Amino acid sequence: MKGRHHQDLVEKARGLNPIRTAVVHPVDSVSLQGAIEAAREKLIIPVLVGPEAKIRAAAQEAKIDLSLYQLIPTEHSHAAAAQAVALACDRKVEALMKGSLHTDEFMAAIVHEEKLHTARRMSHVFVIDCPDYPRLLFITDAAINIYPTLEDKIDIVQNAIDLAHSVGLECPKVAILSAVETVSSKIKSTIDAAALCKMADRGQITGGILDGPLAFDNAVSVEAARIKGIISPVAGHADIFVVPDLEAGNMLAKQLEYLAEAQIAGVVLGARVPVILTSRADKTLARLGSCALAVLLARHNTEMKS
Repeated sequence: MKGRHHQDLVEKARGLNPIRTAVVHPVDSVSLQGAIEAAREKLIIPVLVGPEAKIRAAAQEAKIDLSLYQLIPTEHSHAAAAQAVALACDRKVEALMKGSLHTDEFMAAIVHEEKLHTARRMSHVFVIDCPDYPRLLFITDAAINIYPTLEDKIDIVQNAIDLAHSVGLECPKVAILSAVETVSSKIKSTIDAAALCKMADRGQITGGILDGPLAFDNAVSVEAARIKGIISPVAGHADIFVVPDLEAGNMLAKQLEYLAEAQIAGVVLGARVPVILTSRADKTLARLGSCALAVLLARHNTEMKS
């Protein structure tokens, strides 16, 4: 069934308390509707932050009754992002959600606020429900870190592992992707893959099983790995796919979405609160999936701290 894994995420998150979420600049009907649908599914308690007149116009177009939700008026999108970040810093919201503003503007407000920083570098994970793949497929990082260094990738991998734990994967299998499955000094991503795997062996990355470099076919296909003589617990069974750079990851995720009819959700990790980074092209189930991820992550983090 198409979207079955994302629907499972939503069902799992529904069993937890909804998270109070600042929805930043939801001034079109699509972004506003996505937040309200998540509220109706008892995933989030939305706090709408942005120009009041524009939000009310979007609500009128979508036939949404705003009297049920808190609205914090701001002058423009930049002010909305700043106000939402302030709410997160003051612990008045548990998550941040992108509305109808550019990702760079939204993320800049988060990145520039030191109170939202943790010891980890922020990174993004696409959580993909692909009809022909038997499990959720985590791709990272395809939205935040453009050309990540080896040090960046340590945090990118650990963030993704922690997210996988929050959705119920006790020991996710992590494929460090490249164009080939052998280490070559001519291809930097293969060197990074070898280093990351050795770091996992030494306990510098924990909670998952790493292997790489692996080409994408070897990561998803047992048969492809067998033909190439790759003996690995990850090959053909990968949960997490760590891409060389943002371009590779973004193209991979979008190809799965538009050519393989995959459903895509996503969340930014490494900040003190989950950050729901949606696209205007996202379908309803993808938006709900992203909110479900934020709920599961927030509640998992709370449980780990207690």
